[in-house]
Amino acid sequence: MPYFDAASAAPLHPVAREALLASLDEGWADPARLYREGRRGRLLLDAAREAAAEAVGCRPDELVFTPSGTQAVHSGVSGALAARRRVGRRLLHSAVEHSSVLHAAEVHEAAGGSRAELAVDRTGRVAAGDVAAALGPDTALVCLQSANHEVGTEQPVEEVAALCREAGVPLLVDAAQSLPWGPVPGGWSLLTASAHKWGGPPGVGLLAVRKGTRFAPQGPRDERESGRSPGFENIPAVVAAAASLRALRAGPETADEAARLRRLVDRIRTRVPELVPDVEVVGDPVHRLPHLVTFSCLYVDGEALLHELDRAGFSVSSGSSCTSSTLTPSHVLRAMGVLSEGNVRVSLPYGTDEADVERFLEVLPQVVRAVRERLGVPAAGREKVAATAGGASEEAPAGEEPAGSAGPAGLVVDSLGKRCPLPVIELAKAIHDVPVGGTVTVLSDDEAARQDIPAWCTMRDQEYVGERPAERGAAYVVRRRA
Repeated sequence: MPYFDAASAAPLHPVAREALLASLDEGWADPARLYREGRRGRLLLDAAREAAAEAVGCRPDELVFTPSGTQAVHSGVSGALAARRRVGRRLLHSAVEHSSVLHAAEVHEAAGGSRAELAVDRTGRVAAGDVAAALGPDTALVCLQSANHEVGTEQPVEEVAALCREAGVPLLVDAAQSLPWGPVPGGWSLLTASAHKWGGPPGVGLLAVRKGTRFAPQGPRDERESGRSPGFENIPAVVAAAASLRALRAGPETADEAARLRRLVDRIRTRVPELVPDVEVVGDPVHRLPHLVTFSCLYVDGEALLHELDRAGFSVSSGSSCTSSTLTPSHVLRAMGVLSEGNVRVSLPYGTDEADVERFLEVLPQVVRAVRERLGVPAAGREKVAATAGGASEEAPAGEEPAGSAGPAGLVVDSLGKRCPLPVIELAKAIHDVPVGGTVTVLSDDEAARQDIPAWCTMRDQEYVGERPAERGAAYVVRRRA
């Protein structure tokens, strides 16, 4: 069964498996002890640290192992902010950071600090100029991922690192997604990563803090891992993580595999819009991870799409709101302003068979068509059919038309109580029931509508007039342009 979700967790690397099994017999003792078994554990831990540091591009005494990548981020953010409290308490981070960074920022803000989000463009990329404009004398820390975990867009780390260095502000780089493909360039101050992203075992994270970077570990401390990650080290898992990371760096195979996977992803990026109508491929087409591609399908329930792909034998993930417990779209897709419904993320692990990609491209159109049919979306001319019975009224109620709008009163589509993608489907059915210049007002209490209706307008060349409160939910007004 093809597994296409390496961005969540990569399959265990063969070298990691061998190292894990071997070190279970050799690395079980306390490495802080001076007897033979403890010294053996210390040797294994020190060798793993040296191997990981070489792969990261730092000194061994700058790197500690943590129980997870999330813990590495939390420790890195809190320690850097605490050390610079006298300078200021302002944290800068991009709007598309991993949730671990956002959660750390929320805790900082709740404790009296401040934070500012750096906007991204439609590809999910931060502009270095925006970072320069946001840096101030009270900035304590900047957080920027090396590449996005949902859409694969690479960030301008080198440019931002130079700006931070000039301003005297440390830069924390979340390298969880990019480290499997090579060291992170630029003069970063702190770096975090997670072993299960590169084929190491879960439960191992990395935190690197450059010499000269002020850092004050928070919470209870002990003598282990330089006081930055308390608790007994999981030596077998650490050894396996370092061994697999070193294996990825050992020869030209990684670069060759990255190039091969990039070609496969390029094929997906090209073929999906050709095979499936009404698809938006998101993320930067050039400055991106080699193995990851994300696309969104109009008029498709994301959860149903993932279930059907799973039944067809493909494991993929999604940022659609209807695939999450919160019923809100991915914050990454929201920050980019792109379509969230019917979202699919494909991230290919090392060794992906080209034939599996070809079969995915064969299966996907059938799966999308079947999901759309179940939702009542016509196979063709979906925006030229009449609105469904009861879905639209002839005239907007008093006060529903936005002030100053031109043209006839238009239609009101009542989508209250309906979840993605039904509000957008009903909008698409109703838009041609008003003349050019007329409006369709969609009433919806689904949070995803706030994102997907403007995205639909961009894709269909219609005018998004705006949103305003309604008795329940919100009223989204669209003017027919063509």
